[in-house]
This record gives sequence, structure tokens and C-alpha cells, in this order.
Amino acid sequence: MGNVFCVVCGCVDQASLGVVERWGRFEKIAEPGFHCFNPLAGQFLAGMLSTRISSLDVRIETKTKDNVFVQMLCSIQYRVIKQNADDAFYELQNPKEQIQAYVFDVVRAHVPKMTLDELFEQKGDVAQAVLEELEKVMGAYGYSIEHILMVDIIPDASVRKAMNEINAAQRLQLANVFKGEAEKILQVKKAEADAEAKYLGGVGMARQRQAITDGLGENILNFSHKVEGASAKDVMDLIMITQYFDTIKDLGSSSKNTTVFIPHGPGHVRDISDQIRNGLMEAASANTDIE
Repeated sequence: MGNVFCVVCGCVDQASLGVVERWGRFEKIAEPGFHCFNPLAGQFLAGMLSTRISSLDVRIETKTKDNVFVQMLCSIQYRVIKQNADDAFYELQNPKEQIQAYVFDVVRAHVPKMTLDELFEQKGDVAQAVLEELEKVMGAYGYSIEHILMVDIIPDASVRKAMNEINAAQRLQLANVFKGEAEKILQVKKAEADAEAKYLGGVGMARQRQAITDGLGENILNFSHKVEGASAKDVMDLIMITQYFDTIKDLGSSSKNTTVFIPHGPGHVRDISDQIRNGLMEAASANTDIE
């Protein structure tokens, strides 16, 4: 009788590893490529392992130090270690459940030691603690933990609403402070402008009165020299009458005036003249006393 040979051929995909057994016992790891197996010798391909990076999202609900319940979404990226592929194939039946259990354990051990604000600030520390624990445990089973990300921290809806209201109140308070400072600066600048305008108005009024006084004095001297027998009092009365009628004319021709009641008559002109003359004499007397 001739010899009988039975050979089975197979391929291992790229980014995969094949687990080869002989009579139910692990024999070797088959690298990607074409392989031949002898079933008559008890050799066959028991299974395949992917060497690609796998991702596992774990949602954990826990409580912070200040008694706020939060949900944390943790993303774990892991892969099979080629040198320990046999451990990954035989040691763990469901690696995802094992990883998830350790993530729950580490997160719930660290988060209750932090307040909510500290958790947001130090979520990277929590991820590092999870990474260290998983590397130590899963490495013995032939798995490498590549990255761990704390993707999201979700407090309870009522807590988020309260935090938003606190933030809005703080921003509104800050806005009111800036608004008050702006109004204060505006009032100060307005007061400074008003004071400057009044000062300039007073200077202008003083110069106007000085010019009027100089002009009246010059007119009185010219009139006294040209008209014989005319005294300074007569010239002053004539100028006052002219100014009086000019004022009445201006009041009547102004479009902004409605009804104005003023005393009118020759006696009133004399009263105004006497008042001005008395004022000038008192001012001159005061200047003499000071000197």
C-alpha cells in the first residue's frame, strides 16, 4: 500500500494572527500569509486574533465628593501583543468585559475623592490612573492598552442648569461693574466739559462787558467834544434809550418768543439808567477804597 497524505491549506489575513493547535494543544502562532496544515497529524487552525487597535467605550455613573452624580464616558484603545498572542487567545474569554470591570473599579475609587470642579480640571489624572491599572492587569493576558481618553463628563441636568445660572449671574455682575465704571467716566467727563464751558463763557462775557464799557466811554468822550453843552450824563441817557429800544426790537423779532410782559415807559428808561449809573459809581468807589 502507498503512503496517504492529507494536507489542508489556509491563509492568515494581514493584521491578524492564526493560532495553530496539534491534537488540541497549542503549537504555534501563524503569521499573516499562506500556511499548510496536516489534519492527519492533528494539526489545524484553532482561531484568529486581530492585531488592529480596538476601541471600547465605557459609560460610568459615579458620585463626586460634593455629592453630585455624574456620568463619565471613557474610551479605551487596546490591541493584542504579538509575542503574547497565545495568552490573549486562551486566558480571557471576553476581554471587553474584563476591561470594563477594571475601568468601573478605578474610576469609582478616584472620582469620589474629587469635587465636581476638580474632576473637570483633573480628568487627565483619572485617565492616567485607569491606564496604569489596566496596563498592569491586561498585560498579563496578552493585551496592550494604547490610549485612554475621558471623552465627556456629564453632570445631572439640574446641576448643569444651576452651574449655568451661576455663571450667567457672575457674568451679569461683571457686566454691571463695567457699565457702572463707564457711566462714572461719562459723568466725570461731562462735568469737566460743563465746567470748562462755563469758564470759557464767563471769560467771554467779561471780555464782552469790557468791550462795551470801553466803547461807551469812547462814545461819550467823542459826543461831549463835538456837541457843546452836552454833559456825560446826557450822553449816557441817550445811549441807554437807544439800547432800550434795540432790546425791545430784538425781543419782538425773535421767532422763539411767544408772549413777553415787560414794563414800558419813559420813567422806566430813567430807572434803568439810574441803576446802571449807581452800579458804575459803586464799582469805582470800591476800586478807590482798595487802592
